[in-house]
Amino acid sequence: MTIKNWTLAVVCAATAMLMLDIAVVNTALSRIAEDLDTGLSGLQWVVDAYTLALASVVLTAGSLADRFGRRRLFTIGLSLFTLASAACAAAGSIEVLVAARAVQGLGAAVMFAVSLAILAHAFPEPKERAGALAAYGATIGASFAIGPLVGGALTSGLDWQWIFLINIPLGAFCLWVTRSKVVESRDPRARRVDRLGQATLAPALFLLVLGFLRAHEDGWGSTLVAGSLVASAVLLVVFVVVERKVAQPMLPLALFRNPSFTGAQVAAFAISASLFAIFLYATLYLQQILGLSAIEAGLVYLPGTMVNLVVAGATAQLGEKVSSKAMIVAGLAFVGLGMAMMALGADANASWTAVLPGMIVAMVGTGLFNPSVTAVALGSVNEHQSGLAAGVNDTFRQAGIAIGIAALGVLVPAQDAFGGNAEAYVSGLQDALLAGAALAVAGAIVSAVLIRGRSAASLGAAVPEAA
Repeated sequence: MTIKNWTLAVVCAATAMLMLDIAVVNTALSRIAEDLDTGLSGLQWVVDAYTLALASVVLTAGSLADRFGRRRLFTIGLSLFTLASAACAAAGSIEVLVAARAVQGLGAAVMFAVSLAILAHAFPEPKERAGALAAYGATIGASFAIGPLVGGALTSGLDWQWIFLINIPLGAFCLWVTRSKVVESRDPRARRVDRLGQATLAPALFLLVLGFLRAHEDGWGSTLVAGSLVASAVLLVVFVVVERKVAQPMLPLALFRNPSFTGAQVAAFAISASLFAIFLYATLYLQQILGLSAIEAGLVYLPGTMVNLVVAGATAQLGEKVSSKAMIVAGLAFVGLGMAMMALGADANASWTAVLPGMIVAMVGTGLFNPSVTAVALGSVNEHQSGLAAGVNDTFRQAGIAIGIAALGVLVPAQDAFGGNAEAYVSGLQDALLAGAALAVAGAIVSAVLIRGRSAASLGAAVPEAA
């Protein structure tokens, strides 16, 4: 294999690991709840601790990678992720598991932020890069979709701890490839670390998610919920002010003067906060309401996974004839349609096949979307800012999942997830699916307005460098 192929292989393998660890826990949640004696609130934090940590520091990770070396930071992220996976497997309480998941998310943030920059450096030619991004996008979509199946197989065949233990040998292999095959790269004009920006963004996201997660149980008027949301809003305003004032911001607001770049971030948030966020509640529906085992619930996602792989793989050829804008808009539209179909099919007494058509339609949309939005995000900035662009895009993706899980969870009655009123849970799930569908369609509309209708490869040429 050539150095380029080794680089693509290790980036996709590492990305598969970190994406699987967003989705793989879904089919293991029921077993985790039983083993660690927790309810839906604890399970939500098992997912959100990971995605919040990822979203909160991925921008800083991208800046550090551009400054100190992308291969070096990728190695650090892989090491942290692998060690935290071992800690997750050894957790004896929900509190320890959530803490270990947060550390795991920090490692994933570094890997995620650096991965696209490493690919951009290894594949400088537009056509080659399009193929690499198609493989990367297929990895993201397939990993997230196949995660429930992997989690179900490991949980049913062994135990839930194995969804984390499997990362240890995979992480060791990726570390070897990274150190021996990947070429080091950095940005000679890399930005300094924006400590004040980091110190305001992380607590702002945490408090926002905390407010949504507690709203259903405590009520919107409770001191905790209202205080968390108000404090989050204040911190977000402070973050924007900081980014406008500091000499080298972690999130240069000038990037958003480019409508295509802004549209890519809106689109990434929309699909994450809708489809990717609903997987937690949909999987609990399959297991707790319809009575499927962990492996059976995982198998429900398999047809959509296969469709996603085929569609994502075809985007490299489609990209030469169809604009990235068209594929992003169509992808989000398919996601919205699929989620609406799932809402119509969901029923406490239905078969799992009732939601399958909607899942397949949504995964067609995901296959179109992932490679295209990545291409626009990277193509909308100058090449030496690829690490920064990757960090921004990943922040919007992971923040979307974390906020989506919390916000959609307001509509799903937590008390009915385990042995409660099945009809009430399904009704809440339907509301959440329709809300997610509306968000995906709104994302499609905004993307259609903002993203330029030309190839992603040509976007960067006309983009002024962010100050």
